[in-house]
Amino acid sequence: MARIRVSAFRWVPPLAQGLVREFRVRWALEEAGLAYEERLIGPEDQKSESYRRLQPFGQVPAYEEDGLVLFESGAIVLHIAERSEALMPSEPSARARAKTWMFAALNTLEPPVQNLAEIDLFQPEEEWAKLRRPAAVEAVQARLTDLAGWLNGREYLEERFTAGDLLMTTVLRILRHTELVARMPVLEAYRLRCEARPAFRKAMADHLAPFAKNAPPA
Repeated sequence: MARIRVSAFRWVPPLAQGLVREFRVRWALEEAGLAYEERLIGPEDQKSESYRRLQPFGQVPAYEEDGLVLFESGAIVLHIAERSEALMPSEPSARARAKTWMFAALNTLEPPVQNLAEIDLFQPEEEWAKLRRPAAVEAVQARLTDLAGWLNGREYLEERFTAGDLLMTTVLRILRHTELVARMPVLEAYRLRCEARPAFRKAMADHLAPFAKNAPPA
């Protein structure tokens, strides 16, 4: 059995807890039934030469598996999914469709969603942010409306849960500080359906545990 290790932060502020991208990898590993170890890091590790050899940008996650080193959560989830029927169908067309939705989550949905989140969470009082926010909300709503239209009448993006749903759910969760998803019943039901999966719950518990243990003194 290959030894897998995934880097994660020891602690992040509450606004980021549950959203750090290493969670995507934990969830994928749980769905695939693959055991792993966590490597907890802090700001000092991010700047170190040894960590930069694993993750050139000093971010998480870094993924190590018997000499193979990967970074970027989407690439790591794809690597895991290609080995797991639970995340990637074996039938070629269904497999290709699952990959398409993985890219759609990261390339079509996440950029406008992340743009809005950065405005709201990091620069809400800046005058430029107040001026920019309405257009940012409109861009997100347009993407969510399209996604809801596709999901209407479906439980998942394709015939069953795949890595595409895993990544799409993590993107929708970035909007948790807003009501944008909750106002669309199709999307809210979809998000809750994916979050109800046992693998999600186990991965989230493991993701949050270090933050509770390493929280700074009040």
